[in-house]
Amino acid sequence: MTWHARFIAPAQELDSAPLLRREFALETGHGAVRSAELAVTALGVVEPQLNGAPVSDALLTPGWSSYQWRLRVARHDVTDRIAETNVLGLALGNGWYHGRLGWNGRSNLYGGVVAGFAELTITFEDGAVQVVATDNSWTAGPSAVLASDLYDGETIDARRRDDAWLRPGFAGEGWGAARVVEHDLDTLAEYVGPLVSPREEVAVQRIWTSPSGRTLVDFGQNLVGWIRVRVQGPAGTEVVLHHAEVLEHEELGIRPLRSAKAVDRYVLSGGADVFEPTFTFHGFRYAQIDGWPGELRAEDLTAVVIGSELERIGTLHVSDPLLDRFHQNVVWGMRGNFVDVPTDCPQRDERLGWTGDIAAFAPTAAYLFDVEAFLADWLRDVDLEQEHQDGIVPFVVPDAIKLFGMPNSDHGDGTTPTALWGDAGVWVPWDLYQAYGHREVLEQSFGLMSAHVRKIASVLSPTGLWDTGYQFADWLDPDAPPEFPDRAKADPSVVAQACGYRSARIAADAAAVLGRTAEQAEFAALADRMRAAFTEHYVTDGVVKSDCTTVYSLAIAFDMLSDEDRTRGGARLAELAEQAGFTISTGFAGTPFITDALTLTGHVDVAYRLLMEQQNPSWLYSVTMGATTVWERWDSMLPDGTINPGQMTSFNHYALGAVADWMHRTVGGIAPLEPGYAKILVAPQPGGGLTSSSASLATPHGTVSVDWRVEGGTFSVDVVVPEGAPAVLRLPGADDVELEAGKHSASVPLVAATA
Repeated sequence: MTWHARFIAPAQELDSAPLLRREFALETGHGAVRSAELAVTALGVVEPQLNGAPVSDALLTPGWSSYQWRLRVARHDVTDRIAETNVLGLALGNGWYHGRLGWNGRSNLYGGVVAGFAELTITFEDGAVQVVATDNSWTAGPSAVLASDLYDGETIDARRRDDAWLRPGFAGEGWGAARVVEHDLDTLAEYVGPLVSPREEVAVQRIWTSPSGRTLVDFGQNLVGWIRVRVQGPAGTEVVLHHAEVLEHEELGIRPLRSAKAVDRYVLSGGADVFEPTFTFHGFRYAQIDGWPGELRAEDLTAVVIGSELERIGTLHVSDPLLDRFHQNVVWGMRGNFVDVPTDCPQRDERLGWTGDIAAFAPTAAYLFDVEAFLADWLRDVDLEQEHQDGIVPFVVPDAIKLFGMPNSDHGDGTTPTALWGDAGVWVPWDLYQAYGHREVLEQSFGLMSAHVRKIASVLSPTGLWDTGYQFADWLDPDAPPEFPDRAKADPSVVAQACGYRSARIAADAAAVLGRTAEQAEFAALADRMRAAFTEHYVTDGVVKSDCTTVYSLAIAFDMLSDEDRTRGGARLAELAEQAGFTISTGFAGTPFITDALTLTGHVDVAYRLLMEQQNPSWLYSVTMGATTVWERWDSMLPDGTINPGQMTSFNHYALGAVADWMHRTVGGIAPLEPGYAKILVAPQPGGGLTSSSASLATPHGTVSVDWRVEGGTFSVDVVVPEGAPAVLRLPGADDVELEAGKHSASVPLVAATA
């Protein structure tokens, strides 16, 4: 479209986050206002104000996209807010564009100036249109926000607050002209995904004094957002809040933050002050409060949870309290890392859109929340990044690493494709199609999918093996040295071959859905070649090279073995799991698939043993240690209560929670038989000592629910099937039963269900 607005910034340098302002009168003679829409974005982040109040509760607009090619514009209906005399204001912060990004301490990766952009279009009853747009007629001035950074926090001086800038007739000290900032308006694009906003508030659970004399606060839940502070004290008093996810030696455990300060500073006005640092966010459960005037009360502090506006659609509750808490941890971990971009972690000097993490977690995410638009938006940036990097899907999207650099040259130069990480460009669109049934996501992503698979084909050795280039492979294998998380038991080339095969197979299936016969044949032939090479070079009498749990998990889950080798591989996988004492021995690549591989080969009892194990490393170990989100490392916290000495020790990482996908399908019993749950598979399998489970999912066709219980020697199931989506009930030891819409009940002997 043709824009009237231009990006603008203060003409003079300010000592604070800038404010931009325009006062205007409503045109007369055109009748009543029929509609008014505000389009807004920024080089940085922006909070638009109209006539003394925020336009919406949206946060951190325009979020983080691949700014070089796509800068999103948010639109707000402000029809009811227009008056005869109006003041439109923009408050700006650094955000991702201008703030610090990555672990190298660099800022301004995308540009050296923060600028705002707004275009208000008012349509009158007679069809006339009045446009108010950012240009050099606006004025700019200082704010109370002295510093704003996503990693380091925000500083607010309440003595500088003056809401008069949002009222007509304002002419404040320090205000001057605005200047136009040149920026390619062709990069402006509509939001595909949701905005970020406050989602929930959490009260203080406990306040106490640490051994060193510090005042500490516990909110009882590791969350992402900030603390709203209500305080009154002498003017000029500084209250400082330090944030952290855990305690260590009864003090705030800040080492995992690395260089991120995660500190908010508030200078009091002398009156009743309320502080909210809306230009930053922290990952935290605990806070240290310094400089508080008088006695700190629980009601003085409230944790504000922020995140992308996602609708919760899937639930699962089980009888075992630890496992039920683990599932809650998966949900909280996802919420904290779905803040505009699907990030690895929300707290330290990283918070990047690592492609490997979402490749593993997308099926779980698509069940728990409606993430179709959220991930479709992110996939636009994946497509743009690979298009400008010769078909390579980068390690992170948006690709900030190419701007600040990898710290370790051993991780390659980014010019060759990587398994699992790059495979996100294929797996995530397919997962969305399976979950929601809309072929549009395949149509929009098919170029991305094709480019990645063809890139894999281009680097195969003459043997047909993907044994070239750097691979993260089975990242964070629990047996790898803490300082070398890529030194896993699984051979990197074996992992790459399996993942590459799966991508080729999915690309062929996507081509079939879209009726693209030439590409279907191309990708199917590649998949067949890679499968044959895998069998020839990596499989001997059922033994897969590396002979560890991850390689068997991938080979079985991806259907790469003959029937005989599959049976042998399943038995070997179960044997290896038992030899490990049913603790986890897989990393990022194997963990999402090991329980499926065991289940597919008749070892669901072993899958449950893995799921229910409490000794480190295991999914429930962290729960026994008090975790309220999923950890990056199986032992991010050591049994003695000290933090893992590794440099990557996040306490909020969703990747290893990908087992929840298996829980939804196998414990809860809900899976799609056809894309978008056009036909539903109801196939719960009891085990692990669980006595009951309750699961539900709002599918595109209505809500399906599955409740089961173990009573005496009977496994009983109650099912509700939505209209328009028939189901198949598949209970252990019984024939399949077709179910139409409505309520159904069935039972089988428990001995058959757990055989």
